[in-house]
Amino acid sequence: MAEMSESTRQNPEKTAQEINLLKKISILFGDITQQKVDAIVNAANVSLLGGGGVDGAIHQAAGKELLRECRSLGGCPTGEARITSAYLLPSQFVIHTPGPIWYGGDQNEATLLADCYKNSLNLALANGVKTIAFPSISTGVYGYPKEQAALIALKTVYSVLKKTQEIDKVCFVCFSRHDQSVYQQTYSTFFAIAP
Repeated sequence: MAEMSESTRQNPEKTAQEINLLKKISILFGDITQQKVDAIVNAANVSLLGGGGVDGAIHQAAGKELLRECRSLGGCPTGEARITSAYLLPSQFVIHTPGPIWYGGDQNEATLLADCYKNSLNLALANGVKTIAFPSISTGVYGYPKEQAALIALKTVYSVLKKTQEIDKVCFVCFSRHDQSVYQQTYSTFFAIAP
């Protein structure tokens, strides 16, 4: 917050640019499998062969062809990302990224979680994706504290958006109203404007 206030005093035009970038970020309550965007991100496991939560819902909604393509990829290390077709989903692509399991914060979890967002966006850019939807990676059964995860997600996405004009919209699709509230509060606190 202090950084943005300082930039306002020093360079009002830069702040206007920052606000325009922030308008590309939205926080929604809903079902990520229903999002009409170019790509949705799957909070996958390292096998990429489906699981519970968001991962299971995406595989179920996409149909069996998604699992067949994922089998051909040979898995994916934590923090990296892989892209597939979306099959029966309304999006064109699914970007799969395994998030870190929370072990208390001293096992490089923050870096790995940031890498999930960064590598997903880089893969999106490489495939001409203009609009993308993320779930709250690692905050389900992997146990990452939601407030910390939301801050990492928002900061990382914003840092990527500052470096490219190619992405038009990034949605954070929250599975619960509580998650949506956490993201909205984090957004308002970190960026010092309402989402």
